[in-house]
Amino acid sequence: MLDGTVPVTVLDEARAERLATRLPFSPGRPTRADAERAVATLLRWAGDDPAREGLRDTPGRVARAFEEYFQGYEQDPEEFLARTFEEVEGYDEIVLLRDIPFQSHCEHQMAPITGVAHVAYLPEGRVVGISKLARVVELYARRLQIQEKMTAQIANAIDQALKPRGVAVIISATHGCMTARGINKIGSALTTSKMTGVFRTSPDTRRALDNLLFMQNPHASK
Repeated sequence: MLDGTVPVTVLDEARAERLATRLPFSPGRPTRADAERAVATLLRWAGDDPAREGLRDTPGRVARAFEEYFQGYEQDPEEFLARTFEEVEGYDEIVLLRDIPFQSHCEHQMAPITGVAHVAYLPEGRVVGISKLARVVELYARRLQIQEKMTAQIANAIDQALKPRGVAVIISATHGCMTARGINKIGSALTTSKMTGVFRTSPDTRRALDNLLFMQNPHASK
C-alpha cells in the first residue's frame, strides 16, 4: 500500500529475474512495487493527491503501461531475423517495406515519438519474412530512444543478421518534446536515415530506392 491507501502489486519474482537477465542495467533492478511508489511520488510532486479516487489506481496503471511501452528491452532482434529463406528464384532486387507506423518515447523527457519507418535491403541470396522487418522496428521503438540511434539500430540489426548487399532505413516522426512543450512547434517532423553497403556507395541503387519510396502507395489510408 502507498500511504495506507494506494494498492501496489509486486512483480512476479520469476518474471523479474527473467527481465533482469535481459536488461543492460540488470543489477538492482527495481520491483513493480518500487515503480508504483515512484509514480505516486511524481503525482505528489506535481501537486496532486495519489490517494484521491481518480488517481488511486494510477500508479499501477502507469507501471503496466510502462511494461507495454518499453517491452522492447525484453526482446532480441536476432530471434526475429534468424529464420530466412533462400528459395527466392534468383530475386536480387530491392526489398522495401514502407510506411511502418510506430510509437516510441524520447529518452530525454520521455515524451511520445510518433512516426513511420521505411526499411529496405538488397538481398544476398537470403530474404526474411516481411513481418519480421516490422517487428524489428517495433522492438527498437519500444525502448527509450532518440530517433538517430533508433534508425541506426534497426539498420545495423538487419545488416548483421542477413548480411545483405545493403540496408536502408528512413524514419520520419513527430516528437512530443517539440510539439507539446519547449519550442511548441506543432506539425514539425524529423527525418533520419541510415544507409549501409550499396545504398551508401552506389548512386544507382540509391536512385532506385528513391523511386520506390516516391511511388504512390495504393494501400495507404486516405
